[in-house]
Amino acid sequence: MALRVTLLASNNGSVSTDSDPTTARALQSVLDGRWAHVREEARRVLAGEKWAPVYGEDAETARARITGLAHDLAAAGQTGLGFDTRHGGGGDLGGSVASIEMLAFADLSLMVKAGVQWGLFGGAVQALGTERHHAALIPDIISMAVPGCFAMTETGHGSDVQNLRTTATYDPATETFDLHTPHDGARKDYIGNAARDGRLAVVFAQLVSGGRAHGVHAWLVPVRDADGRHCDGVTITDDGPKAGLNGVDNGRLSFHHVSVPRDALLDRYAQVAADGTYTSAIENPSRRFFTMLGTLVRGRVSVGGSAGSSSGCAGPPGTRRSPCSTPPRTTCCASPTPTWTGWCWRPSSPAPSGAPTRALARCWRRCATSTP
Repeated sequence: MALRVTLLASNNGSVSTDSDPTTARALQSVLDGRWAHVREEARRVLAGEKWAPVYGEDAETARARITGLAHDLAAAGQTGLGFDTRHGGGGDLGGSVASIEMLAFADLSLMVKAGVQWGLFGGAVQALGTERHHAALIPDIISMAVPGCFAMTETGHGSDVQNLRTTATYDPATETFDLHTPHDGARKDYIGNAARDGRLAVVFAQLVSGGRAHGVHAWLVPVRDADGRHCDGVTITDDGPKAGLNGVDNGRLSFHHVSVPRDALLDRYAQVAADGTYTSAIENPSRRFFTMLGTLVRGRVSVGGSAGSSSGCAGPPGTRRSPCSTPPRTTCCASPTPTWTGWCWRPSSPAPSGAPTRALARCWRRCATSTP
């Protein structure tokens, strides 16, 4: 029996077949795999029109909309799967990755926002912190009461993490760390959530104590107060609109001798005592460094999975026929220009005059998968 399968963007990644519904449901379950229940719940939540991409917005409007959707996602209970059940999570890392993948069938800016908040920022707190960090922060990270940043990349070093130049120098007299950006090349750059929403950042820096450098570690550093004002010593600038991801607020962070308490160090793998003594159960510095980075792999896996979901949206229209060669069976929705069809418009092309941008995006996705 011939069976044609198409992953439809308009159906949030569900399967459409030429066979009977029973076969379609069975095939859907096979393709969804171990986390079928997670994917099905994501489809249910993302079915509303508000989750569809919107084209033509200015950056601030798009960012505000995506932030609102992130709060809605948290309120719908879609953000805690990867966290410990003791702190309100679901205890399912695989399910968490699957749920991020599913967001790529909706708005990619929302997928990136979610990946930063609950994958990178939240994941770093969970993987690198200890119980006191988890109990104090994880519930508010899940609910997005504390929007956060993952501040690793630097302007002059990219993702060469071992050679980052931001420093965190411990002062035993005050039991604080002094976070400092020594030059522009050491700015934290392309940091998600930094330009608009982030209030707390996980900052990666070189730990210095007792005059000795101990390699890269991570700290919790406030960057904005509850009213959105920059914290003392923190400079935040906007990286500007991101191509294809207008709702993403990437920015730069610089620190001018910002003081944070000793317990701001995420100290699962290394500790600094009140007198400045540094200890770690992993004696080899390189092994310790790669152990810390290894706990953050799920964020990279989520990026790959989301790319696959997004490709599933784009692939069928691009491979099943040439644009505008043959009109689809019906014109798209209730187009204000009766002769226009979904095959003849792309999001990168000017929209027909008077047509609502959100509706056109939805209509194009539906028409692009129809059969004449």
